[in-house]
Amino acid sequence: MEKDTSNKLFERLKLKMSCECIEWERGSGDMEIKFSVRDILRRGKEISGQNICIFGWVRTRRDSKAGVSFVEVNDGSSVKNLQVILDHGKFGEPGSSEVLSKLHTGASVMVEGVITPSPGKGQEIELVASHVEVYGEADPSTYPLQKKRHSFEFLRQIAHLRPRTNTISAVMRLRSALSLAIHDFFRKRGFYYIHTPIITTSDCEGAGEVFRITTGRDGEEFFGRPTYLTVSGQLQAEIYALALGKVYTFGPAFRAENSNTRRHLAEFWMVEPEVAFYDLNDDIALAKEFITAMIEAMFTECEEELNFFQRFIDENLMDRLNNVLKKGFEIISYTEAIKMLSQHGKELEVAPSWGDDLQSEHEKFLTEVMVRGPVVVIDYPRSLKPFYMRVNDDNNTVAAMDILVPGVGEIVGGSQREERFDVLVEQMRLKGMKLEDYEWYLDLRRYGSVPHAGFGLGLERFIQFLTGVQNIRETIPFPRTPGHALF
Repeated sequence: MEKDTSNKLFERLKLKMSCECIEWERGSGDMEIKFSVRDILRRGKEISGQNICIFGWVRTRRDSKAGVSFVEVNDGSSVKNLQVILDHGKFGEPGSSEVLSKLHTGASVMVEGVITPSPGKGQEIELVASHVEVYGEADPSTYPLQKKRHSFEFLRQIAHLRPRTNTISAVMRLRSALSLAIHDFFRKRGFYYIHTPIITTSDCEGAGEVFRITTGRDGEEFFGRPTYLTVSGQLQAEIYALALGKVYTFGPAFRAENSNTRRHLAEFWMVEPEVAFYDLNDDIALAKEFITAMIEAMFTECEEELNFFQRFIDENLMDRLNNVLKKGFEIISYTEAIKMLSQHGKELEVAPSWGDDLQSEHEKFLTEVMVRGPVVVIDYPRSLKPFYMRVNDDNNTVAAMDILVPGVGEIVGGSQREERFDVLVEQMRLKGMKLEDYEWYLDLRRYGSVPHAGFGLGLERFIQFLTGVQNIRETIPFPRTPGHALF
């Protein structure tokens, strides 16, 4: 192999350090630089003239009478494809070329060539191929992703292939970036990441909508007592908050709720911070800071994806997200919310009533018609909320808060926790709970109890808000809903 001169080596090192790339050695011993499609398109003419290679899948192929084929290739890193030019003089005519006969939509390829300025509209550069290898073909007579646009209902039927579409791949890139931003947010603020159990003996919400675990052998209890898939890591997080001060969980949760709405999943992910010496106001402040920080992070990390969602999913997306950053959150009590909604009772299908939960149409009306922005609803009726929420001085409400956003509704639910032993016991008895099953939880109030608070944010609903995607099933890689559990 010909050795690089010092100048060529220096240029190669600069290129590697500035791009998402690796050196890749072909069988001949020649070294090529492998780029992601995303980085190639970002760099544009800056890397014009560079000999590189890419790996990916064919999105489309168009043959020209001018003696070239235009192949759109994507490796999953970008909304946009990279156009690859294949000269028929080198690769043969489409009807006879062994390579071109395999380059159908869905085929996996390695392409080696030179980045050159593109004369076409809407693209700055293209890759002129010098070598192409087809790793896996995709029969155009059976491959289901031939059209550019498919309904989400259709794509759910081929969930193993839907990540190859622009929308789903863009959602999953944003989901990945958001997950990293979540950990970064809490790390910078001194929180400790706690892995709470997926298998638990407690029903945190008290609603009874839990999946029970069994071995299937005559009702045998593997753990010696009834156990369930967790609905929340909150109670276990409280254990560590009262020892480490500031903790958070981030993991899967499960609800056996027989609901097929666009906002519900049987398996979803929750972000749950829990902080000692916090009251409700501190809790609200943390949640607001968290939401705005995540929006700002997505503007930085996922600009391309957000522009795509704005164009194809929700034309008002950017305005809605920017409105949160500029306008902020309006805080109202549950009682105030009921009064506001009651004034518009004729416009609602379900009349609001004090003591009843807010319906999704109520949340929509508050955020999109009355306030036109995010709303924090506080001080819910004591009877509506779980046993662990702190009872207010009026003895009728609890120090709870829900954050509602336009387009989705509730994405955050939180509260100040009940730190007073006697009041907590009273709450548990009113809810018909067995105290002996929660002696460990009561011990947290017997020994060194402190005011503390926390909240839970549903990751998938938050992604709905960030993308404008209407159905929550498009926000998670493998949706689990009643009657549907592939893989």
